[in-house]
Amino acid sequence: MANNRDKRRNNDVGADDALKEVVVFVNRCAKTVKGGRRMSFSAVIVVGNPDEHKVGVGFGKANEVADAIRKGGEAARKDMHSVTVHGSTIPHDVTGECDGGRVLLKPAPEGTGLIVGGGMRPVLESVGIRDAVGKSLGSKNRLNVVKATMNALAKLRSAEEIAALRA
Repeated sequence: MANNRDKRRNNDVGADDALKEVVVFVNRCAKTVKGGRRMSFSAVIVVGNPDEHKVGVGFGKANEVADAIRKGGEAARKDMHSVTVHGSTIPHDVTGECDGGRVLLKPAPEGTGLIVGGGMRPVLESVGIRDAVGKSLGSKNRLNVVKATMNALAKLRSAEEIAALRA
């Protein structure tokens, strides 16, 4: 009986098999009310498909941690974007911005690994980039760093795309 249930679950999953979901951070917020403190939670989730080089970021808020993570995951799946990559790295230097967060990403030779910090690592790993160097230049707020990284990845263009625009 248990085997049949497991088979049904595996069949229902379908296209989400290749998606990789990472919780970047969970924030607890406390609101003081007459009866005491009322807690709520927010979560930043990164969902990516390294095989197709797609990634999405979601922000979920709820009164329970599990619900915030679920909502963030759903939002990230709706916000998936394709990213241009060159082998296991990025094609060129790029800077991304979001509010106070600024990030600088540079390509690196194969075997270097990801030399990035903060919220950049889960985004780049979810895309399938294995070799890159990054620096967070502005805010240390992880949500803004994640959004700035997404902005930088959206600016990436391959040599073929640039040549097609010029010709």
